[in-house]
Amino acid sequence: MQNDNLIQELTTLTSEQSNPATQKLDELNSLAIVTLMNQQDAQVPNAIAKILPQIAQAVDLICQSFRQNGRLIYVGAGTSGRLGVLDASECPPTFGVNDQQVIGLIAGGKEAMFKAQEGAEDSPALAQDDLQALELTSKDVVVGIAASGRTPYVIGALEYSQVIGATTIALSCNADSPIAQKAQLALTPIVGPEVLAGSTRLKSGTAQKLILNMLTTAAMVQMGKCYENFMVDLKASNLKLKARSLGILMQLTDCNRAQAEHLLRAANGQLKIAILMAMTQLDAEQAQTQLDKADGHLKTAIKNTLSVY
Repeated sequence: MQNDNLIQELTTLTSEQSNPATQKLDELNSLAIVTLMNQQDAQVPNAIAKILPQIAQAVDLICQSFRQNGRLIYVGAGTSGRLGVLDASECPPTFGVNDQQVIGLIAGGKEAMFKAQEGAEDSPALAQDDLQALELTSKDVVVGIAASGRTPYVIGALEYSQVIGATTIALSCNADSPIAQKAQLALTPIVGPEVLAGSTRLKSGTAQKLILNMLTTAAMVQMGKCYENFMVDLKASNLKLKARSLGILMQLTDCNRAQAEHLLRAANGQLKIAILMAMTQLDAEQAQTQLDKADGHLKTAIKNTLSVY
Protein backbone atom coordinates (compact mmCIF):
# COMPACT_ATOMS: atom_id res chain seq x y z
CA MET A 1 0.00 0.00 0.00
CA GLN A 2 2.82 2.40 0.87
CA ASN A 3 4.49 1.75 -2.49
CA ASP A 4 1.18 2.27 -4.27
CA ASN A 5 0.79 5.66 -2.60
CA LEU A 6 4.34 6.62 -3.52
CA ILE A 7 3.81 5.62 -7.15
CA GLN A 8 0.66 7.72 -7.28
CA GLU A 9 2.43 10.64 -5.63
CA LEU A 10 5.39 10.55 -8.01
CA THR A 11 3.21 10.41 -11.11
CA THR A 12 1.74 13.80 -10.19
CA LEU A 13 5.14 15.53 -10.10
CA THR A 14 6.23 17.62 -13.07
CA SER A 15 9.79 16.35 -12.72
CA GLU A 16 8.57 12.75 -13.13
CA GLN A 17 6.50 13.34 -16.27
CA SER A 18 7.44 12.16 -19.74
CA ASN A 19 8.75 15.09 -21.79
CA PRO A 20 6.85 15.29 -25.12
CA ALA A 21 9.92 16.80 -26.81
CA THR A 22 12.10 13.79 -25.97
CA GLN A 23 9.80 10.80 -26.43
CA LYS A 24 11.92 9.50 -29.33
CA LEU A 25 15.16 9.94 -27.41
CA ASP A 26 16.18 6.31 -27.92
CA GLU A 27 16.02 6.71 -31.70
CA LEU A 28 18.42 9.66 -31.94
CA ASN A 29 22.11 9.78 -32.77
CA SER A 30 24.66 11.43 -30.48
CA LEU A 31 24.48 14.89 -32.05
CA ALA A 32 20.70 14.89 -31.99
CA ILE A 33 20.66 13.81 -28.32
CA VAL A 34 23.05 16.50 -27.11
CA THR A 35 21.31 19.13 -29.28
CA LEU A 36 17.99 18.24 -27.70
CA MET A 37 19.51 18.32 -24.23
CA ASN A 38 21.00 21.73 -24.94
CA GLN A 39 17.62 23.04 -26.08
CA GLN A 40 15.99 21.77 -22.89
CA ASP A 41 18.77 23.17 -20.69
CA ALA A 42 18.16 26.60 -22.21
CA GLN A 43 14.81 26.65 -20.40
CA VAL A 44 16.45 26.64 -16.98
CA PRO A 45 17.57 30.31 -16.77
CA ASN A 46 14.08 31.46 -17.75
CA ALA A 47 12.54 29.40 -14.95
CA ILE A 48 14.98 30.94 -12.48
CA ALA A 49 14.32 34.46 -13.77
CA LYS A 50 10.70 34.12 -12.65
CA ILE A 51 11.69 33.69 -9.00
CA LEU A 52 14.57 36.19 -8.71
CA PRO A 53 12.71 38.30 -6.09
CA GLN A 54 12.39 35.23 -3.86
CA ILE A 55 16.05 34.35 -4.39
CA ALA A 56 17.03 37.90 -3.41
CA GLN A 57 14.88 37.57 -0.30
CA ALA A 58 16.73 34.36 0.56
CA VAL A 59 20.06 36.18 0.15
CA ASP A 60 18.92 38.88 2.55
CA LEU A 61 17.92 36.25 5.12
CA ILE A 62 21.32 34.60 4.80
CA CYS A 63 23.10 37.95 5.26
CA GLN A 64 20.98 38.64 8.32
CA SER A 65 22.11 35.30 9.72
CA PHE A 66 25.79 35.93 8.93
CA ARG A 67 25.66 39.30 10.70
CA GLN A 68 24.54 37.44 13.84
CA ASN A 69 27.34 34.87 13.44
CA GLY A 70 24.80 32.37 12.19
CA ARG A 71 25.45 29.71 9.57
CA LEU A 72 24.04 28.67 6.21
CA ILE A 73 23.26 24.96 6.25
CA TYR A 74 22.25 23.05 3.13
CA VAL A 75 20.33 19.79 3.61
CA GLY A 76 19.60 17.32 0.84
CA ALA A 77 19.80 13.75 -0.42
CA GLY A 78 21.34 12.29 -3.57
CA THR A 79 22.10 14.86 -6.27
CA SER A 80 20.51 17.67 -4.24
CA GLY A 81 22.66 16.86 -1.22
CA ARG A 82 25.82 16.64 -3.31
CA LEU A 83 25.14 20.05 -4.85
CA GLY A 84 24.76 21.55 -1.38
CA VAL A 85 28.02 20.00 -0.18
CA LEU A 86 29.77 21.21 -3.34
CA ASP A 87 28.62 24.80 -2.91
CA ALA A 88 29.54 24.81 0.78
CA SER A 89 33.00 23.38 0.14
CA GLU A 90 33.81 26.13 -2.36
CA CYS A 91 33.15 28.98 0.08
CA PRO A 92 36.34 28.83 2.22
CA PRO A 93 38.85 29.09 -0.67
CA THR A 94 36.74 31.60 -2.61
CA PHE A 95 35.65 33.92 0.18
CA GLY A 96 38.08 33.23 3.01
CA VAL A 97 35.40 32.08 5.44
CA ASN A 98 35.89 29.18 7.83
CA ASP A 99 34.44 25.81 6.93
CA GLN A 100 31.69 26.14 9.52
CA GLN A 101 29.99 29.22 8.06
CA VAL A 102 28.46 27.34 5.12
CA ILE A 103 27.81 23.64 5.70
CA GLY A 104 26.40 20.94 3.46
CA LEU A 105 24.56 17.95 4.93
CA ILE A 106 23.77 14.94 2.76
CA ALA A 107 21.60 12.01 3.81
CA GLY A 108 23.93 9.13 4.58
CA GLY A 109 26.95 11.29 5.39
CA LYS A 110 30.27 11.58 3.57
CA GLU A 111 29.98 8.14 2.01
CA ALA A 112 26.85 9.30 0.17
CA MET A 113 28.90 11.82 -1.80
CA PHE A 114 30.40 8.96 -3.81
CA LYS A 115 27.92 6.11 -3.48
CA ALA A 116 24.18 6.08 -2.88
CA GLN A 117 23.30 5.14 0.70
CA GLU A 118 20.14 3.06 0.45
CA GLY A 119 17.25 4.32 2.54
CA ALA A 120 19.08 7.28 4.08
CA GLU A 121 16.86 9.82 2.35
CA ASP A 122 13.74 8.13 3.73
CA SER A 123 14.54 8.98 7.37
CA PRO A 124 13.32 12.31 8.81
CA ALA A 125 14.89 11.36 12.16
CA LEU A 126 18.33 11.08 10.56
CA ALA A 127 18.14 14.74 9.51
CA GLN A 128 17.27 15.77 13.05
CA ASP A 129 20.25 13.81 14.34
CA ASP A 130 22.55 15.49 11.81
CA LEU A 131 21.33 18.98 12.75
CA GLN A 132 21.58 18.24 16.45
CA ALA A 133 25.19 17.19 15.89
CA LEU A 134 25.79 20.66 14.42
CA GLU A 135 24.09 22.26 17.44
CA LEU A 136 21.60 24.11 15.24
CA THR A 137 20.51 27.50 16.63
CA SER A 138 17.89 30.11 15.85
CA LYS A 139 20.59 32.24 14.22
CA ASP A 140 21.13 29.70 11.44
CA VAL A 141 19.52 29.41 8.01
CA VAL A 142 18.60 25.93 6.81
CA VAL A 143 18.03 25.42 3.08
CA GLY A 144 16.26 22.17 2.30
CA ILE A 145 17.06 21.01 -1.24
CA ALA A 146 14.93 18.39 -3.01
CA ALA A 147 14.00 18.44 -6.69
CA SER A 148 10.91 16.37 -5.97
CA GLY A 149 10.04 18.50 -2.96
CA ARG A 150 9.02 15.43 -0.95
CA THR A 151 12.25 13.86 0.38
CA PRO A 152 11.61 12.72 3.99
CA TYR A 153 15.18 13.56 5.11
CA VAL A 154 14.70 17.16 3.97
CA ILE A 155 11.22 17.40 5.47
CA GLY A 156 12.60 16.18 8.78
CA ALA A 157 15.36 18.80 8.65
CA LEU A 158 12.92 21.65 8.02
CA GLU A 159 10.52 20.48 10.72
CA TYR A 160 13.31 20.29 13.31
CA SER A 161 14.66 23.66 12.19
CA GLN A 162 11.26 25.23 12.80
CA VAL A 163 11.23 23.85 16.33
CA ILE A 164 14.64 25.39 17.00
CA GLY A 165 13.60 28.70 15.42
CA ALA A 166 16.11 28.67 12.58
CA THR A 167 15.20 30.39 9.31
CA THR A 168 13.97 27.83 6.78
CA ILE A 169 14.15 27.95 2.97
CA ALA A 170 12.96 25.23 0.57
CA LEU A 171 14.43 24.70 -2.90
CA SER A 172 12.34 22.42 -5.11
CA CYS A 173 11.44 22.08 -8.78
CA ASN A 174 7.81 21.05 -8.28
CA ALA A 175 4.96 23.42 -7.44
CA ASP A 176 3.21 23.24 -4.05
CA SER A 177 5.73 20.76 -2.71
CA PRO A 178 5.70 19.39 0.85
CA ILE A 179 9.04 21.05 1.65
CA ALA A 180 7.70 24.41 0.45
CA GLN A 181 4.92 24.08 3.00
CA LYS A 182 7.48 23.39 5.74
CA ALA A 183 9.61 26.48 5.04
CA GLN A 184 9.30 30.20 5.60
CA LEU A 185 10.43 30.88 2.03
CA ALA A 186 10.08 28.68 -1.04
CA LEU A 187 12.31 28.82 -4.11
CA THR A 188 10.56 26.88 -6.86
CA PRO A 189 11.98 27.07 -10.38
CA ILE A 190 9.66 25.03 -12.58
CA VAL A 191 11.93 23.65 -15.29
CA GLY A 192 9.46 21.14 -16.68
CA PRO A 193 9.84 17.42 -17.37
CA GLU A 194 13.36 16.10 -17.72
CA VAL A 195 14.94 14.91 -20.97
CA LEU A 196 15.11 11.51 -19.28
CA ALA A 197 11.88 11.19 -17.30
CA GLY A 198 12.53 11.49 -13.56
CA SER A 199 16.29 12.08 -13.89
CA THR A 200 16.40 15.22 -11.79
CA ARG A 201 20.19 15.46 -11.97
CA LEU A 202 19.53 17.11 -15.34
CA LYS A 203 17.47 20.34 -15.60
CA SER A 204 16.43 20.29 -11.95
CA GLY A 205 20.01 19.77 -10.82
CA THR A 206 21.20 22.57 -13.09
CA ALA A 207 18.58 24.93 -11.66
CA GLN A 208 19.56 24.02 -8.12
CA LYS A 209 23.26 24.57 -8.84
CA LEU A 210 22.61 27.99 -10.40
CA ILE A 211 20.49 29.08 -7.45
CA LEU A 212 23.01 27.88 -4.86
CA ASN A 213 25.66 29.84 -6.77
CA MET A 214 23.47 32.92 -6.38
CA LEU A 215 22.76 32.41 -2.69
CA THR A 216 26.38 32.18 -1.54
CA THR A 217 27.92 34.56 -4.07
CA ALA A 218 25.37 37.33 -3.55
CA ALA A 219 25.47 36.92 0.22
CA MET A 220 29.27 37.02 0.33
CA VAL A 221 29.33 40.11 -1.91
CA GLN A 222 26.89 41.80 0.47
CA MET A 223 29.17 40.84 3.37
CA GLY A 224 32.13 42.62 1.78
CA LYS A 225 33.95 39.62 0.36
CA CYS A 226 34.69 41.27 -2.97
CA TYR A 227 36.04 44.55 -4.33
CA GLU A 228 34.51 45.56 -7.65
CA ASN A 229 34.17 42.04 -9.08
CA PHE A 230 37.33 40.55 -7.60
CA MET A 231 37.43 37.92 -4.83
CA VAL A 232 39.66 39.83 -2.43
CA ASP A 233 39.11 37.54 0.57
CA LEU A 234 40.29 34.38 -1.17
CA LYS A 235 42.61 32.01 0.68
CA ALA A 236 45.84 31.57 -1.27
CA SER A 237 46.12 27.90 -0.34
CA ASN A 238 47.76 26.66 -3.55
CA LEU A 239 49.98 27.95 -6.36
CA LYS A 240 47.04 28.96 -8.56
CA LEU A 241 45.40 30.98 -5.81
CA LYS A 242 48.72 32.58 -4.84
CA ALA A 243 49.18 33.63 -8.45
CA ARG A 244 45.60 34.92 -8.54
CA SER A 245 46.23 37.02 -5.42
CA LEU A 246 49.31 38.58 -7.00
CA GLY A 247 47.47 39.19 -10.26
CA ILE A 248 44.51 40.87 -8.57
CA LEU A 249 46.78 43.07 -6.46
CA MET A 250 48.83 44.14 -9.49
CA GLN A 251 45.73 44.79 -11.59
CA LEU A 252 43.93 46.85 -8.96
CA THR A 253 46.89 48.91 -7.75
CA ASP A 254 49.18 49.09 -10.82
CA CYS A 255 52.10 47.80 -8.76
CA ASN A 256 54.71 45.46 -10.21
CA ARG A 257 55.27 41.88 -9.13
CA ALA A 258 58.04 42.67 -6.67
CA GLN A 259 55.92 45.35 -5.02
CA ALA A 260 52.92 43.01 -4.91
CA GLU A 261 54.95 40.25 -3.27
CA HIS A 262 56.29 42.72 -0.68
CA LEU A 263 52.80 44.01 0.10
CA LEU A 264 51.37 40.52 0.52
CA ARG A 265 54.21 39.53 2.85
CA ALA A 266 53.62 42.66 4.92
CA ALA A 267 49.90 41.88 4.98
CA ASN A 268 50.55 38.31 6.08
CA GLY A 269 49.04 37.04 2.84
CA GLN A 270 45.76 38.91 3.27
CA LEU A 271 44.94 40.31 -0.15
CA LYS A 272 42.36 42.78 1.09
CA ILE A 273 44.84 44.32 3.54
CA ALA A 274 47.53 44.47 0.85
CA ILE A 275 45.19 46.33 -1.52
CA LEU A 276 44.23 48.83 1.17
CA MET A 277 47.90 49.39 2.01
CA ALA A 278 48.76 50.01 -1.64
CA MET A 279 45.89 52.43 -2.19
CA THR A 280 46.24 54.44 1.03
CA GLN A 281 49.90 54.09 2.14
CA LEU A 282 48.76 52.68 5.49
CA ASP A 283 50.80 50.01 7.20
CA ALA A 284 49.28 46.57 7.81
CA GLU A 285 48.06 47.32 11.32
CA GLN A 286 46.45 50.61 10.29
CA ALA A 287 44.86 48.96 7.28
CA GLN A 288 43.36 46.24 9.47
CA THR A 289 41.94 48.87 11.80
CA GLN A 290 40.31 50.77 8.93
CA LEU A 291 38.94 47.57 7.47
CA ASP A 292 37.44 46.56 10.80
CA LYS A 293 35.74 49.96 11.06
CA ALA A 294 34.23 49.36 7.61
CA ASP A 295 32.92 45.90 8.61
CA GLY A 296 35.22 44.30 6.08
CA HIS A 297 34.03 46.33 3.08
CA LEU A 298 37.20 47.31 1.23
CA LYS A 299 35.70 50.07 -0.92
CA THR A 300 34.24 51.74 2.17
CA ALA A 301 37.57 51.46 4.00
CA ILE A 302 39.41 53.08 1.08
CA LYS A 303 36.93 55.96 0.87
CA ASN A 304 36.97 56.53 4.62
CA THR A 305 40.76 56.48 4.78
CA LEU A 306 41.32 58.81 1.82
CA SER A 307 38.81 61.29 3.21
CA VAL A 308 40.78 61.52 6.47
CA TYR A 309 44.43 61.33 5.39
